[in-house]
Amino acid sequence: MTEHPATEKKEKSRFGLILHLHPRKVRESTLRFTLTFGLGGMAALLLVIQVVTGLLLKFHYEPSPENAYNSILNMQESLLFGKMLRNIHHWSAIAFVWIAFLHMLRVVFTGAYRPPRDVTWVTGLVLLILVVLSNFTGYLLPWDQLSYWAVTVGTSLLSYVPLAGEPIRKALLGGAEVGQPALTNFFNLHTGVIPLMIIALMAWHFWRIRRSGGVIVAQEDKESPMVSTRPHLVNREFVVAITLLAVIFMISSLLDAPLRERANPAFSPNPAKAPWYFMGLQELLIHFHPLFAVFIIPVTVLAAAIGMPYVKSNDNNQGVWFLSRKGISSAKLTAVAGIIMTMIFIALSELLPDPEALLPKVPAVITTGLIPFLLAVVTMW
Repeated sequence: MTEHPATEKKEKSRFGLILHLHPRKVRESTLRFTLTFGLGGMAALLLVIQVVTGLLLKFHYEPSPENAYNSILNMQESLLFGKMLRNIHHWSAIAFVWIAFLHMLRVVFTGAYRPPRDVTWVTGLVLLILVVLSNFTGYLLPWDQLSYWAVTVGTSLLSYVPLAGEPIRKALLGGAEVGQPALTNFFNLHTGVIPLMIIALMAWHFWRIRRSGGVIVAQEDKESPMVSTRPHLVNREFVVAITLLAVIFMISSLLDAPLRERANPAFSPNPAKAPWYFMGLQELLIHFHPLFAVFIIPVTVLAAAIGMPYVKSNDNNQGVWFLSRKGISSAKLTAVAGIIMTMIFIALSELLPDPEALLPKVPAVITTGLIPFLLAVVTMW
């Protein structure tokens, strides 16, 4: 029985945006939750939460070293649901990074990065970098000891990048150290520039996914029957969205966003740590030459990620987690080997004599940079 034309037109207007994001019909095999875990949709919802809560917080925030900290205190103590609002913004920002990262892993494990989805994969990498930068620029805004010194340490890592590192650091901070110009720059980047870039690129990302045929499925599932997007897909996305909102609200009710004492440029906490997503780079400085820890290793990893779609492979079985049972076993073995080898590398770097002391005439960039880097690459290969 067909719907009345007026009713059908009304339905189309109500679900116009949804049908713009999705095709009118999808294959039934793509509705399995374990195929994507709804990670892409969750990332999009978290962006909406970030924008809405960020705009509300912006009405009460003053981006100056004299008033920033007090505006946060006033927001939490005097504004109705102000603390809850800040908690939601804080925890959804952290979830945004993790969900985006897990979404990229899901794409890798299902082989959904290969052509014709290579451009979608590269835009996803750019989006992940922008999400991290959005978190980093927002990290300074509370202007407490934690945020001030985390940003100080985080931006100091740029000094190790050859040629462009120090100019970029000074341009980002508006000077030699964190102060009013840095707070202004970070505020404008966090509330204007980066969100607009994420929204624009995410819209194009969705379009590229639609153009590539939607969610990738295994070869044997490509002939599964087609079903209407609404209600089959929309209802599932609604359940995932409600569950995510419930988790974010529950965490925000139980755990407050951190706020230490007011920022004091004259007193550095011991130890001063970079934001959690840059602590890996800070840790690498202990074991590698700064040039390799901050520049060569991250650039190599990023270049490898960008080049993944263009590596020739005879395995066309895309859309299957880890591709096969053998792939799952290989993944488990790789994870265990990675943990063991990491512990071995750390132990060797602590127990063996300092290579700079053993080979004083050899440049440090070779003894603590090139040689350990090549050993790590050979081991992973």
